[in-house]
Amino acid sequence: MSPAARAEQVLHRLSLEEKLALLHQWAPAIERLGLPAFRTGSEALHGVAWLGEATVFPQPVGMAATWDPELVERIGAAVADELLAKHAEDPNVSRNVWAPVVDPLRHPSWGRNEEGFSEDPHLTADLATAYARGLRGADPEVWLTVPTLKHLLAYNVEHDRDVRSMQVRDRVLHEYELPAFLGPLRAGAVGAVMPGYNLVNDRPAHTSGELLDEVRAAAAEEILVVSDAGAPTNLVASQGRYPDAAHAHAAALRAGIDSFTDNDTDPGPTVAAVRSALAQGLVTEADVDRAVRRALLTRFRLTDRAGRAPTPSRPLPDLLREHAELAREAARRAVVLLRDDGPARPADPGVVAVVGPLAERVLPDWYAGVPRYPTSIATAAAQRWPRAEVRVEDGADEVALRLPDGRYLAPDDAGALRPAGDLATAGRFRVTDWGWGLLTVADAGTGLLWAPDRRGAVRATAGRPHGWVVQETFRFRALDDGSTTVRHVGTGRWLRLDASGRLVATAEEADATPLAVHTLRSGSAAVVEAADGADLVLCALGNDPHLLGRETEDRPSLELPPSQRSLWEAVHLVAPDAVLALVSSYPYATDLPARTMLWTAHSQAVGHGVVDVVAGDVAPSGRLAQTWWRDGTDAGDLTDYDIVAGRSTYWYSPAAPLFAFGHGLTGSAVGYRGLRVVAVDDAGVTVEVSVANDGSQHATEVVQVYTDAVGHRRPFPHRLGGYARVPLEPGEERSVRIEVPRERFAVWDTARGALVVDPGRYRVGAGPDAAHLPVHADVDLDGPPPLPHSLPLRAAALDDLDGVTLTDETPEHGTAVAGPGTLLHDDVDGLDRPLAVRVARSGPGPAEVVLGTEDDDGVTHPFAHARVPEGIGRYDWVDVDAAPLGPAPPRRGRLRTVLRGPVRLAEVRPRPQT
Repeated sequence: MSPAARAEQVLHRLSLEEKLALLHQWAPAIERLGLPAFRTGSEALHGVAWLGEATVFPQPVGMAATWDPELVERIGAAVADELLAKHAEDPNVSRNVWAPVVDPLRHPSWGRNEEGFSEDPHLTADLATAYARGLRGADPEVWLTVPTLKHLLAYNVEHDRDVRSMQVRDRVLHEYELPAFLGPLRAGAVGAVMPGYNLVNDRPAHTSGELLDEVRAAAAEEILVVSDAGAPTNLVASQGRYPDAAHAHAAALRAGIDSFTDNDTDPGPTVAAVRSALAQGLVTEADVDRAVRRALLTRFRLTDRAGRAPTPSRPLPDLLREHAELAREAARRAVVLLRDDGPARPADPGVVAVVGPLAERVLPDWYAGVPRYPTSIATAAAQRWPRAEVRVEDGADEVALRLPDGRYLAPDDAGALRPAGDLATAGRFRVTDWGWGLLTVADAGTGLLWAPDRRGAVRATAGRPHGWVVQETFRFRALDDGSTTVRHVGTGRWLRLDASGRLVATAEEADATPLAVHTLRSGSAAVVEAADGADLVLCALGNDPHLLGRETEDRPSLELPPSQRSLWEAVHLVAPDAVLALVSSYPYATDLPARTMLWTAHSQAVGHGVVDVVAGDVAPSGRLAQTWWRDGTDAGDLTDYDIVAGRSTYWYSPAAPLFAFGHGLTGSAVGYRGLRVVAVDDAGVTVEVSVANDGSQHATEVVQVYTDAVGHRRPFPHRLGGYARVPLEPGEERSVRIEVPRERFAVWDTARGALVVDPGRYRVGAGPDAAHLPVHADVDLDGPPPLPHSLPLRAAALDDLDGVTLTDETPEHGTAVAGPGTLLHDDVDGLDRPLAVRVARSGPGPAEVVLGTEDDDGVTHPFAHARVPEGIGRYDWVDVDAAPLGPAPPRRGRLRTVLRGPVRLAEVRPRPQT
């Protein structure tokens, strides 16, 4: 019996109360039917997270730098194997995994940048499909895990994320955002989808039934839709869209939410809310059955017909040891050589200096496990050059802290900070500046960080910054008298010495104890001393993924932290050939004078990855999956999702990047010899690209093909059409064929409501990145001729806009446009007919719709207007006749609609005949 048949069979045997219990994340056992307890959701972003030891593979943005779906699929399979081992030890470990994240990395300021794959939705789709295939396994019926795509849709901002409405017009939705989701769904690689916390066009994603219907329609198999944690409560609380939990749960259930993640492990409130919704007639038992059927299907996909689950291939310790090699391979492949203008590095250096805050740190992020085999850059350097003197300095200042009475702070045997004696007995603390005044403070002897315990006592006992609310960070405030007060960031409290003589984080600012900071050793000076005279200098800069950019916190800037920039400048003065190794969750908009510069993401094998490439043991093959902008303003507005109007992302931006999308050097010299079109058919365009290795080293070139249009009627995206990894020996020339799908030449036709390839001339170019395409060819493609918009005309089917916002037509369906501002429909037929407008209000006050035609010079000629009645509300839609205003319009033309005041516009339609 198939999983679907088993689900149907069990559904019909369930009582209503049993069905309701299955709607929550933590579904209880139903013993009379032999159903064990089940829960949705294990985190497996780039390894098993939150469940103890696990392999920590490169963050997804680092995995994406490999541009290698085959490798990413192997990583997914390894993660699934480790999760099976965890599940075998504890059946409460869910095999419904909440990964991968497929939100395109539209803007590098997003706090969760590390979780996504790429700025390009098609590359995102390729890699997410590969990762999910590995997680799912090859068996068509028994899944190793059920992967879940996150976060539908347009989720790219952390600040006010649960109340922020992202404006997503039709073009952006269908060309840029949806493809990242549709790829894995059409491939049948995933079994679930999770909506985002945000709103889309003024409607909470969790009640956006049209979006959920669209992804369901694209899925190769039935999918579960699981809510994000706490999102059902948000519908009533922060978003305020529904009066109570019953109405909120009803709306979410009708929209297509099948499993509610809320109230931690307690299903009671969810069950009560849906029970109340049933009693009030807000939903039917058929709505419940639909969701329960999908929940049952998800669990039955994870066992065979006899109810047996797959077993891990070997015990977890063996898996961790085996996967350490895969993690190292992935880390090597994730290293991107950004610049390589320095001299050849010594093969057998006598002195190696590894400096900077990332020299000795291996830093898992929030969605990572605990690595058994972490390897820092300093450790990897010592292993690679065992005969060398390896100098390590992280750049932290070493300080002592003096109290007002002259005594110094020192840790006691339990790590608590108390007054000691004079400077000779003072505690020595290492202060690391992560940028913008955010500091960590560590005991110099143990390396353990300051953090307050549950009673507020500050102790040097933490291994690294971690937790949902990080407790290991502080800010120093300089006072006029030269002393310093210290604020604990996690609680917002200030440090003071309490009556028992302990340093505690419990004070208001006025009661903070001032401290004199006595610098014992300058971190910058120590770094310079270590670098001076070394044969090889590796300067490791970057971020801690728990700080200044993570879930709930967007980045303060795209710049490298000023403290790290100063550290690099000091190193560069004494070691101009130093290698700059950036280890981070995101790009930087900082151009440093580094002759050799590389980037990689965080992973347990980050040290091996960097050192293997620097030593020349492997040729660099990583490529950026995200643009590195030269200036932070070049990335556009973080909160503006309209990449067409905002001219953002590499698709539309006119700005010259610091390092282009797809950039990455090979360590050799690869030349592009030519490109020719070898086939044009209904599937797309096939090109053959010839490349040659003109250098003396082995190289792996990632040949990239991009599409452009010549004289298109719409702003046309410069986007990735296809790619191939091509290994080349010195002197070797090879040709590779790359298929460019027809959809990469399509844009969303707002009149047809479909992706359409306009007839005309297009250009395919190939090169090493999006900004450098040395070979290209033009190709003429057929397609349907453009059609005008017809009446009735959806306001939201617009071609341009200025000032207006996209908004919900009803709480659950449709998109309208809210003023004030203007919108443009390029070509509309039927304008000479008597017209009416369908309007509502967003507030009181004068409100009007003015219709006009726009001529070729951009001048608008008003021809009709309609005043919006007072006293109607947000969803009180009424049809208002548009009265003539000025000369009669032509039958067909560009329609410029002006919205004045608090007006909401759904349609322009022919006036009903009387």
